[in-house]
Amino acid sequence: MNRIEKSQEKYKQLFGDGIPAAYATDPDLQDILSRFIFGEVFYQGHLDNKQRELITLVVLTANQTLPQLQAHVHAALNVGLTPVEIKEAIYQCAPYLGFPKTLNASNEVNEVFKARNIVLPLESQTQVEEDTRFDNGLAVQTKIFGDVIPRMRESAPANQKHIQDYLSSFCFGDFYTRGGLDLKTRELLTLCIICALGGAEGQVKAHVQGNVNVGNDKETLITAITHSLPYIGFPRTLNALACINEIIPEI
Repeated sequence: MNRIEKSQEKYKQLFGDGIPAAYATDPDLQDILSRFIFGEVFYQGHLDNKQRELITLVVLTANQTLPQLQAHVHAALNVGLTPVEIKEAIYQCAPYLGFPKTLNASNEVNEVFKARNIVLPLESQTQVEEDTRFDNGLAVQTKIFGDVIPRMRESAPANQKHIQDYLSSFCFGDFYTRGGLDLKTRELLTLCIICALGGAEGQVKAHVQGNVNVGNDKETLITAITHSLPYIGFPRTLNALACINEIIPEI
């Protein structure tokens, strides 16, 4: 198949038989968009449709492009993602984007779920208690980043140690320990979220190494960032690839 045929087949898998509204007003732009995203990018690398839609959801959440997010929630369900997996991808954004953007995205997800008769709230995926969230979070954080974590905690100035505690208990305890998505998926989504933000190259490099530590190889990271390209643009994509190449040099 050529890329036009591929784009038509992929679009139908994701969205069904509907015709994008933009064809009525901006057919040239829609053709360029569809053929590039659905005819080329979706076929680059080895990620499957479910992984790609999870990445799309978190990147659209980072961008706060909410109409497109709602469309891709439908697509995520159409390719077989569960409501829990979709919700957990959105929740994973909270430590990096903040709660207002995460709540905006969650509201869009809820509207789609209601339209498709998915009962809310979903079953809780919480795996920690008040007295375990710090220890469990620190354990996950150390599994991802290694011995740098205790050194980072020890070297933090006294008036900033609470930030290190929040990282362990909130970011990693409250979110990374949750059910619904495995650690490799959460860490891959986190990398895409941070790359979509832009201007956080230090954290991008740290999470490139974190991805390697949990078992995501360089080709997986390149594919994930390539998949993000149509939504975040070339500048942030090229910055992300530079970070990946710095941490995992080409042989």
